[in-house]
Amino acid sequence: MKFSPLTQRRINNFKANKRGLYSAIIFTIIFTITLFAEFIANDKPILVKYDGGIYFPVFERIPETYFGGEFETEADYKDPFVQNLINNKGFYLMPIIEYSFDTINYDLKVPSPSAPTLENILGTDDQGRDVLARLIYGFRISVLFGLILTLLSSFIGVAIGGLQGFYGGRIDLYGQRFIEIWSGLPVLFLLIIISSFIEPSFWILLSIMLLFSWMALEGVVRAEFLRARNFEYVKAAKALGLGNIKIMYKHVLPNAMVATLTLMPFILSGSIATLTSLDFLGFGLPPGSPSLGEMVAQGKANLQAPWLGISAFLTLSIQLSLLVFVGEAVRDAFDPRKVF
Repeated sequence: MKFSPLTQRRINNFKANKRGLYSAIIFTIIFTITLFAEFIANDKPILVKYDGGIYFPVFERIPETYFGGEFETEADYKDPFVQNLINNKGFYLMPIIEYSFDTINYDLKVPSPSAPTLENILGTDDQGRDVLARLIYGFRISVLFGLILTLLSSFIGVAIGGLQGFYGGRIDLYGQRFIEIWSGLPVLFLLIIISSFIEPSFWILLSIMLLFSWMALEGVVRAEFLRARNFEYVKAAKALGLGNIKIMYKHVLPNAMVATLTLMPFILSGSIATLTSLDFLGFGLPPGSPSLGEMVAQGKANLQAPWLGISAFLTLSIQLSLLVFVGEAVRDAFDPRKVF
């Protein structure tokens, strides 16, 4: 694929920042691995071959009666009885980590939280759940939450900032007064009040945070549109009869996207940090969810089990540090003063 000279220069600038380049590669590898968390950490087999039939318990609920058992509920693949039933007429393939994020290890020889062992590499939390499995699922859900929030808030922020900056006048004046009032609302208090009425879910929490997160980009996009609307090429496009929407989309928006793309990695890291903070305070994802913030809270409540706090701290530190380094590389890539 052949890129334009400007795009090629930006790619070269990004590659020149070795720390950001390696961070992007490492983050992409880790995130890609966690996307297949069900195949890495799960208490269900990836594949079961029984009596000539092939089943995929990861994707479907298979009753115990399918394997010659007595119960019509889903088979418990950690039960030796079920394992023997399957082995008599076939075999099954378990993931590397035989625990999901909510699987409780009832065979612990010591009270939970238990220290790291060969079975539970990073130990278990205070409910007997595998820490490594929860870290894998928690990493994925935090990044997905941050990505969705960043993309949606960027779309809304660019749209509102572009309208204010391009049209100016009363639209800009009233919009700025509204943003001044809206940005002063206490987000944490609103979350506390809402959580007292309903149990926050992934999408409810995302929607509430989206109401406020779009303002991070509105200011820079508005300033870019205010500056660009008086340029000669914009006036020429208007003289040729081009509509305002097409002018904003084709001529002004590409310039504003430079600032948007530069800020997006930092918005993503901020979204993850906000979700972690809410989970730590108990106002985030529902109880039992694979949450990094909840693991930090467990580490604080169980100082006698340092593996809880250390595991969550290292995961968050690596995750946020990689995103910040990537953000710095993206900023260098779009900096017109840097020439590779």
